[in-house]
Amino acid sequence: MSGAGPTFVEIGTRRIAYRLREGVAPTLVFFPGYASDMQGAKALALDEFAARRGLGIVRFDYSGTGSSGGLFEDGALELWIEESLAVVDRLTTGPLILIGSSMGGWIALHVALQRRPRVMALVGIAAAPDFTQWGFSDGNAAERQGLSRTFWESGQRHLLLEAGIGLDCPVRLVHGECDTDVPLEVAFRLMRALHSADVQLQVIKGGGHRLSEPHEIDAILRTVAALTEPE
Repeated sequence: MSGAGPTFVEIGTRRIAYRLREGVAPTLVFFPGYASDMQGAKALALDEFAARRGLGIVRFDYSGTGSSGGLFEDGALELWIEESLAVVDRLTTGPLILIGSSMGGWIALHVALQRRPRVMALVGIAAAPDFTQWGFSDGNAAERQGLSRTFWESGQRHLLLEAGIGLDCPVRLVHGECDTDVPLEVAFRLMRALHSADVQLQVIKGGGHRLSEPHEIDAILRTVAALTEPE
């Protein structure tokens, strides 16, 4: 699967690259992080996991990233949320487990809020909701650190942590103890903001932001496996 070329779906004027593995429900949907794509170590490990278990999985690249068309500097959170919703709606049926890495965790939360009936569970890997708010003092600081003003402004329109997040599905958060990009406190803030009573945070000792070491990926796969197994 990972060696084959991607397929494309047209969303507005954008050509979005994706890889779909057919399988039984629940279908896994992987949301990459900022400036990342569907060919990262965690995405490929999840694809192999789905293949072993006969599960469906969708991986895709936001516009301007990976194999998708467009310019990265035109990227905005609402644009990538729109693309994510279109991928979910057009390429999947039945129950879903959303898995978001870093910024992808922020996008996955927005998708879950808009597709509540279909979302069976959500997994955040070093999830970074609201990073335009807590990561930068203002838009000028964001630009100085390489984040586009367009993205920073779109992020400020989609903040989640200050108000309650109205999800009732199981949520699993996996976070590195030594993550310097997304401080561990963000994971605790997210846990408190979620309405769901079934939220668990797993802290990986010594883990950084990428969580791509073999033992860290194993922890992520065990987390996903537990959500897919019938009670």
